[in-house]
Amino acid sequence: MKNYAYKHEPIAFDFEQTIDRFFVEEVPLFKFTGHGNNLILKIKKQDMSTWKLIHVISKATGLNERDIGYAGLKDKNATAIQYISIPKNVERELKNLTTEKIEILEKTYNKAPIKIGHLKGNKFSIKLHNVNQKSATAIEKVSKEMSQHGIPNYFGYQRFGEDRRSYLQGKDIAQSGKKLKGAKEKLLVASYQSYLFNSWLSERIRVSLAINSYSPSEVSKKLSYPKPLVEALTKQKQFFKLFIGDIMMPYPYGKDLFVKDMLYSSEQFLEGKLSPTGLICGSHAKRSVSDAYHLEATYDDSELNALKGDRRFAWIWPKDLSSKYNSDTKVLTIEFYLPKGSYATTFLEEIGKKELRPSKEDSD
Repeated sequence: MKNYAYKHEPIAFDFEQTIDRFFVEEVPLFKFTGHGNNLILKIKKQDMSTWKLIHVISKATGLNERDIGYAGLKDKNATAIQYISIPKNVERELKNLTTEKIEILEKTYNKAPIKIGHLKGNKFSIKLHNVNQKSATAIEKVSKEMSQHGIPNYFGYQRFGEDRRSYLQGKDIAQSGKKLKGAKEKLLVASYQSYLFNSWLSERIRVSLAINSYSPSEVSKKLSYPKPLVEALTKQKQFFKLFIGDIMMPYPYGKDLFVKDMLYSSEQFLEGKLSPTGLICGSHAKRSVSDAYHLEATYDDSELNALKGDRRFAWIWPKDLSSKYNSDTKVLTIEFYLPKGSYATTFLEEIGKKELRPSKEDSD
């Protein structure tokens, strides 16, 4: 069970990820040139995973699936708008796309194909049901606070399979020492990486909650930290406390750097200029040092080399927030933007203080 950063009481709402309640639209990393040998398709899809979309386009055009470019995966149980690139010379073959689940909204051209990661972020519009007036007001208030102060960047439930335990298979595969076979094994190992990150982040939230809630003497006893360290951490104004040796990155992108002066880094963090990162363990992953690695080490698997490692923002800021409440239907529509790799469902979980467990899960 993960820890939540905000102290409000749980807010009641019903969430179900379906094509008429969950809308997501990609924001490309760069503007397309309008000319070149790559056809860029802005596609709206429903009830179809990105993998299935690629497969359908492959069948219609005769292309190999590896020649179809995409920036990121979008859930099946959603109405999603995403960008796909294909070679310009097969444009005529798009007439073979006959499924009603796919609609080509726009076409343009670009010099380079779209590659994984060519994504700035995603815009979301989500309908929450059975929301009374009191809850609607509370959701609007809390979501504004979260937009201003940020939220923990947990991986969403979609990462862990229907039983939330796919990471255990991934752990076994990762520690077997064998070369990964196919996309499924890669996804399982990625689930294990994500589980370790989430566990570390939850622990850091727990530590920050304690520092923000108790006196230095009490925190020193509860966490077994030296009192001078706790006093130094308490001076940081932001919720998520930084330690010497944490790896920060300019937000939303930039070159990483180690925390050497906690107070200076905390000021940059408070202004949204820098954000701390957590470890995605794997080959070539950069580890934190000093006190920060003492907190990270428990969630590091140094034997995991089957996938490349990385650093992931631990804290993000939702933007472009708006909401609209219908008192007759008790439906609250909430809209917001998140940077790439972040999950709308973790934003909602922080509001509701509960894990979302939709009755129907079939996502990427």
